[in-house]
Amino acid sequence: MNTPKPYTFDRVVRMLISLAVIVGIGLLINRLSAVLLPFFIAWLLAYLIYPLVCFFQYKLKFKYRILAIVSALISVVAIIAAAILVLQAPMRGEMQRLTVACQEFLNQSDGRILPDSWMNAIKDFVAGINIQSLLTFDTIEKTLSKLLPGAWSLISSSFSFIWGLLASVFVLLYLVFILLDYEKLSDGFVKIIPLKYRRFATELSDDLKNGMNAYFRGQAMVALCVGILFAIGFRCIGLPMGIGFGLFVGVLNLVPYLQAASIPFAIVLGLIKVAESGQSFWVVALLITLVYVVVQSTQDFFIVPKIMGNTTGLKPAIILLSLSIFGSLFGLIGMIIALPLTTLIISYYQRFVIAQESIEDEFYEEEISTETTDN
Repeated sequence: MNTPKPYTFDRVVRMLISLAVIVGIGLLINRLSAVLLPFFIAWLLAYLIYPLVCFFQYKLKFKYRILAIVSALISVVAIIAAAILVLQAPMRGEMQRLTVACQEFLNQSDGRILPDSWMNAIKDFVAGINIQSLLTFDTIEKTLSKLLPGAWSLISSSFSFIWGLLASVFVLLYLVFILLDYEKLSDGFVKIIPLKYRRFATELSDDLKNGMNAYFRGQAMVALCVGILFAIGFRCIGLPMGIGFGLFVGVLNLVPYLQAASIPFAIVLGLIKVAESGQSFWVVALLITLVYVVVQSTQDFFIVPKIMGNTTGLKPAIILLSLSIFGSLFGLIGMIIALPLTTLIISYYQRFVIAQESIEDEFYEEEISTETTDN
């Protein structure tokens, strides 16, 4: 069992210097965030696409890595294009239905939907709405920023950066170059660590990779299942644009609890359904609530335990705190990677701070001591 090291003056000074270096690195990264963000985005994309590149290179026996990379990128683009084509026809019909429903909402005045005072206020509001302008990204961002003043401030800057940078050729160049030397780059980060800490760095790298793999695969599967369930539920109750909106809620589910941001949009679509069908507003609101409750319960009690198991083991309060901190530091990407990183940080804190395990390589220390004795 390791005996605790005494807190000598020399050790305290080293700890303070290490803390100052860590803070300095953090401030430097924050200062260079606009420059580093394209690289980090490309690295995240490379991390996600790398298994597909390995499939083409090693399973299909592609001779050159660049051919495997090009094939993987073409496959990703083809999958996205196929999904758009499959959803295009039903979404076009839903858009036409949405336009007709809005017109009916403006023309309806029989008082079956809401009280007259409510209807007059809603009509005055809806009369000034341009449906096409509401579907633009800027309008959606402004709406969400008003509905979620606390959370959206963490995301809005990331959205503007991501939409700009994904269109930039630098991200694509970074992506290709990273994939070309992915193994060398991954191993290279460990090799720059001093020898006596290299065992710890290797273990940390492996744990981080395994944790990320398990979390991303599980969360992506959860988001897919939840999106399908929401699409089915909204379609069954006849909500306008039910399929597309349900899949959108599923995408939001990639970040835990972010699907709550879809509730205001569900209410707006519910009002349009009220105008279209003539049903009571409260009946439609009850149906929408029922869909959310059923899908959320299915997610919490069946989907997540079955797919994710106890991957993170974090309490809800810690999850929200983690999302807030990482979202504030790194934007939307930070919110996506927040939970696996938090789990890893807590695990290592318990091992190396609470249990006081040493991060130095004992075999390296023995080797150095043996060499010193021999000399």
